[in-house]
Amino acid sequence: DWSSDVCSSDLILVIHGPNLNLLGEREPGVYGTDTFESINNEIIEHAMKYEFHCDVYQSNHEGDIIDVIHESKDEFDGVVINAGAYTHYSYAIRDAIEAVQEFTPFVEVHMSDIHKREDFRKISVITDVCVKQICGYGKDSYKMGIDLLMEIL
Repeated sequence: DWSSDVCSSDLILVIHGPNLNLLGEREPGVYGTDTFESINNEIIEHAMKYEFHCDVYQSNHEGDIIDVIHESKDEFDGVVINAGAYTHYSYAIRDAIEAVQEFTPFVEVHMSDIHKREDFRKISVITDVCVKQICGYGKDSYKMGIDLLMEIL
């Protein structure tokens, strides 16, 4: 059971989808050598520059991600999501974001440039329910997603 330890305003969430827990080990030529933990620490520090608390969540399970998306409408001011492979085919995650988007803005991010990769990765079924898609900037894609949320909020 996951829920935020902090229940206040000025709270954002970063959601990592499947296999992103292996950052630093998985395809370093594509995703870099920074570890999942070090990237999360940088994300949290970046949000603190705006005086926002940032929770980070990762799951390899679609339903768990959907549950957190649903909870986000009541707990977070904004969400940065890297849905991993679910980006390309999970209409369930897309529908969950659409169901809460009027309460919570979502920014889609990807470390690699999905438009320059395999054909199946060029498709995102969640883009049209997110404020914007940011991709191809490595771990900085997350920071840019936070920056965009700060402009919106």
